[in-house]
Amino acid sequence: MGGIDGPALGSLCEALRGPVLAPGDAGYDEARRIYNAMIDRRPAVIAGCVDVADVRTALSFAQDTGLELTVRGGGHSGPGLCAADDALMLDLTPMRWVDVDPQRRIARVGGRSRWGDLDHATHGFGLATPAGIVSTTGVGGLTLGGGHGHLTRRYGLTIDNLLSADVVLADGTFVTASETEHPDLFWALRGGGGNFGVVTSFTFRLHPVDTVGLAMTVWPVDRTREVLRWYREFLPGAPEELSGFFALLTVPPGPPFPEPIHGRKMCAVVWCYTGDLEGDRLEKALTVVNVPGPPAFHFTTPVPYPALQSMFDGLMPKGLQWYWRGDFFDAVPDDSIAVHEKYGQNLPTGLSTMHLYPIDGATRRVDADDTAWAYRHATWSGVIAGIDPEPANAGLVRRWCVDYWSELHPHSMGGAYVNFLGEEESADRVRGTYRGHYDRLATIKHTYDPDNFFHANQNVPPTTS
Repeated sequence: MGGIDGPALGSLCEALRGPVLAPGDAGYDEARRIYNAMIDRRPAVIAGCVDVADVRTALSFAQDTGLELTVRGGGHSGPGLCAADDALMLDLTPMRWVDVDPQRRIARVGGRSRWGDLDHATHGFGLATPAGIVSTTGVGGLTLGGGHGHLTRRYGLTIDNLLSADVVLADGTFVTASETEHPDLFWALRGGGGNFGVVTSFTFRLHPVDTVGLAMTVWPVDRTREVLRWYREFLPGAPEELSGFFALLTVPPGPPFPEPIHGRKMCAVVWCYTGDLEGDRLEKALTVVNVPGPPAFHFTTPVPYPALQSMFDGLMPKGLQWYWRGDFFDAVPDDSIAVHEKYGQNLPTGLSTMHLYPIDGATRRVDADDTAWAYRHATWSGVIAGIDPEPANAGLVRRWCVDYWSELHPHSMGGAYVNFLGEEESADRVRGTYRGHYDRLATIKHTYDPDNFFHANQNVPPTTS
């Protein structure tokens, strides 16, 4: 039991309404598994928290026993920061709920909810908020890191639509953070990661989003140079209702892709159009895809927004080997395009990929100092992801990712989307990600978590004075 004696474990079981699991218990091995199968850690105890009272009890137990604490929401942390050997995993799995107020266009969301839960609840009212590209991602981790996705160019980052958050602090205090209550904490939560407490619920602003235009355009990977030169010029000047992320990928063997291109390495743009879909307006908006040369495949269709959000879920199920790294970019110079071309032609496995997510448009209408997110003038957030189902290929995908990132990083702005940082990346890398906001975050950390109890994250240690 990782050093927890029977009576102590029994007292935790009695105090919590949620399930408590220790090594050897039925369900323990399934409960400890996270999205990235490259991470295989064995907590001393998993405390399932049903409500705020459970969270406070679990925090107190970890402090009394001296156990390291990790917090699991959706479990999508690439470096596995939600799990640690011989630690207490505070598991928010039972706190999965969504409450929508369509008249006020807001939604309150439990700390363990997935984006698919929110999309399902809001779609019935023709509403949504910006959030990623995979519906199984947890609301908590994505939001606290900043959050970008298909709707970002039009409606901003996820944190730009966060109205408040309920938080349990290290000393057990329960607070609501917003523009008017604990505004310093609210500032820090919007991009500062899990450094400040356990967020038990989020309240978001919603926007009118119902049926959107989906398009996918793919070209042979040896056209990467021409396509990226065109893409870097076209998209930043396109209307904000059109978004499209650039990708290097291997075409999966299934619809909508025709069989002749199955398994081929390609460069691609995955488009989302939130403008008027009457007539052929989607097709007209994308006639430009022929500018860099005729694509090998181009597909357009109107879809419900939740269908777009869940489009990659089947390709990326829980249990794959993942290794990723990221960077912010304000430009895509020719020298960096040569790097993309090189590594796109050498994708090591069928699922390994690189994405450039556009984060301009509405993101830039928020002042640079209004949130902890420090890269308001970036144009793209890039991620390189080595992915494969086979553990034997873990080293292969990791080497490809690290080599690719090492050659591309000199062309970046220096920092990265915090959710794309790896666990082994240095404290200087975290500081570079927050730039001029780092010292302010450290001061707020000292106010709300002076002992750095919440350190299983991309950590910002508290100031010492």
